[in-house]
Amino acid sequence: MARINLLPWREERRKERQREFGMIAGFAAFVSAVIVVYAHTFVAGMIETQNSRNGFLTQEIAQLDKKIAEIKNLEQQRAELLARMTVIQELQRSRPEVVHVVDELVKTLPDGAYYTHIKQEGGKLTLTGIADSNGRVATFMRNLEASGWLEQPSLDQTQAHDKDGQRAVAYILRVSQKQPKEEAETAPASAKTGSAPPSDKSAQP
Repeated sequence: MARINLLPWREERRKERQREFGMIAGFAAFVSAVIVVYAHTFVAGMIETQNSRNGFLTQEIAQLDKKIAEIKNLEQQRAELLARMTVIQELQRSRPEVVHVVDELVKTLPDGAYYTHIKQEGGKLTLTGIADSNGRVATFMRNLEASGWLEQPSLDQTQAHDKDGQRAVAYILRVSQKQPKEEAETAPASAKTGSAPPSDKSAQP
């Protein structure tokens, strides 16, 4: 019976399988590498696109912030202008009042008294001065009470002292401004005039 040596065939078969396995493993590694490279490229592209969008949004937000700051600045300027206009209108409105108040301060001040300082805060006046006696101060307060532009006088402080060898009283008064009531205007009655009828005189020849 003839004997067949199968060792070379088996060795060749084993090497062929190893080559096939190596080819399959190499192909799998190549495919995996391609997938990894593609995935990396795709993800990098997405990141770059998102970064570009983020940069665009950042620029737009910066421009919006700049516009908001400009709007706030304009609103502040508008508020300042309105405040100035209000002050100007108030000054224009109160200018006649100031004239009347100063005139009243002069009129109501009795003889033997004078001012050393006048301070105004809104509609309140603080009057500081010196009078000959407490009676002058009392007269001054009565005059202020009867004024058409001043009201509610209150005595904060009086202090007696000697000035140039004479006794005097230093006083501090507070008084409020007021709007006088408008007097009703009376329209003058229209005079009725009668005309005498013309006389018809006939001329006598």
